[in-house]
Amino acid sequence: MSSATPTPTRVRRLPVLGALRLGRPSELWFKPALSVVAAVAPPSLFLVVLGRLDLAAYTMAGSLCALYAHNRPYAARAKVLAWVVLGMLGGLAVALLAASLTRNAVVLVTVGALLAAVQKVMCDATRVGPPAHVILTFVSSAALFVPQTLGQVPGHLALAAAAGAWAWLVGMAPAPLRPHGPERRATAQALDAAAAYAETARGGEEGAGARSAAYAAVHAAWQTLLAAGDRPSTARRALERLVVRAEVALAAAADADPARLRAWARAVRGTGRIPRTGDPRRDGDGLRRDDGGPRRTDSGARLDGDGPRQDGGPLGERDELVGVAAERAVAPRPLWSRLGPLAPVAVRSALGCALAGYVSLALGADRPYWALVTAASLYQANITLTWSRAVQRVVGNLVGVLLFAAVTPVAQLGPLALVLCILACNFGAEALIGRNYWLGSVCVTPLALLVTELPGYQPTGELVTDRVVDTLVGALVGFVAAVAVTDRRAGRRVERALAAVDHARERAARLAADPAATPAALEAARRALAAAVVDLRATADAAAGEWWQRALPQERVVLAEQAAHRTLAATVRRQGLLPGPGTTSTYTHTEGASP
Repeated sequence: MSSATPTPTRVRRLPVLGALRLGRPSELWFKPALSVVAAVAPPSLFLVVLGRLDLAAYTMAGSLCALYAHNRPYAARAKVLAWVVLGMLGGLAVALLAASLTRNAVVLVTVGALLAAVQKVMCDATRVGPPAHVILTFVSSAALFVPQTLGQVPGHLALAAAAGAWAWLVGMAPAPLRPHGPERRATAQALDAAAAYAETARGGEEGAGARSAAYAAVHAAWQTLLAAGDRPSTARRALERLVVRAEVALAAAADADPARLRAWARAVRGTGRIPRTGDPRRDGDGLRRDDGGPRRTDSGARLDGDGPRQDGGPLGERDELVGVAAERAVAPRPLWSRLGPLAPVAVRSALGCALAGYVSLALGADRPYWALVTAASLYQANITLTWSRAVQRVVGNLVGVLLFAAVTPVAQLGPLALVLCILACNFGAEALIGRNYWLGSVCVTPLALLVTELPGYQPTGELVTDRVVDTLVGALVGFVAAVAVTDRRAGRRVERALAAVDHARERAARLAADPAATPAALEAARRALAAAVVDLRATADAAAGEWWQRALPQERVVLAEQAAHRTLAATVRRQGLLPGPGTTSTYTHTEGASP
């Protein structure tokens, strides 16, 4: 490792137009969009029939839980959705109790700010999201300013719980039809990311961004597969082999075949049979014999099918499956150990939300919850991203109030028209938010305003004016709080991440050089090193966007990543998943073959 002194960090410019640039649609945009419609529609229409649409705000609290966990395998999704529903009910219960016990707006804003901080920290620590804490904070903050009595609270919570149970069923509904759908998508994204990096490597470009994205996608794919349960099925084992192919492509990007990787990704996304990379008659192994002799790795092991055979079986597959099984046996980090680094985020959220609510009250707002929610929605991994979210939130809300003014005449035609407008806004928000947050906010804003229409119609002009003022107050005060409470420990976390990469790299290199190393130990070391590299990049990116902090060791970060990538390649070769440097002249890449 280099002992270069830390170089000063150049403070990033705060973007404006760049924050509004549209991206490609999310690959899963249709799933949350359709799910939320399916979760909201039946309870709301049932209340229309009963003539009690004023209660729809409570059923919608439970229905919105259908937005969560669409990237999780169904075994894990069942647990995550259950916890989201319980978290939603917990926040709603606190809000309703506070609303029933006091009408003091300052007290209610304080309760809402503390709830927002807890919801933000818990979602970050458990990696729940998107939409993470924003929906939970929106529901609990709005409920604080709805008049309640203690006797009404149990009934309102029961409505939310019933809708939450329905949302859980909606989220789990695709499981019988596509039991491995989330794992398939995660694997396909890893293959596509590896192909993108391989294309940059072939073009002679450095491709650092593409490489980091590819490692992150492969790491995410493994996390998805590992979360699927302790007893992998045949299909899941086939997906694990494909993720190995993506890893091999990262280790030898110049020799990878992007076309084959993308072909595998397309096949995995579908509903047909998962490609079996271990069958040389169908896929090949990415190499061909030019000398008429058997294929061999640098260790002299013979290559047949998917890897060197040892004791009659393909060593590459067996190594991988043994290693995956070993990783499944490792207990996850306890929740409390992930809460410490989130202390600055908690303080930012509590302070920013409270101040935004107080300023809104001082300006004469009767229900300042929107200023509180706006501040809560801003806080991201660092100041730069928080600024971008503030710009997106303001632009989206300002355009959204215009949309609300346009649809209000239709919504006021009757209860059914109001519900249909709410459903349309729900669908639009989830369909568009993947392209950019501000575009989704264009639909979120009229949705939130239409929900205020449920208990009874209110003047449109007053609603629009209050929303614009609260948006500006929440964005300004929330960002000032983020600047005031900077994360001064970000640099120390980078140092710890560097140390973790060094430790993981040394262990992987030692095992790769040890002829007696077991397959499970090699696989566990490789996976630990890959995870450490991904964590280092995420930690360094987050720290680089913070202000008022000590200089970051940027050169050390780059050198650590480069050394780790070389060690990962050596470990892959040691496992027999890739030919060694001494054999590259004997084998040439076959067009259309696997990497």
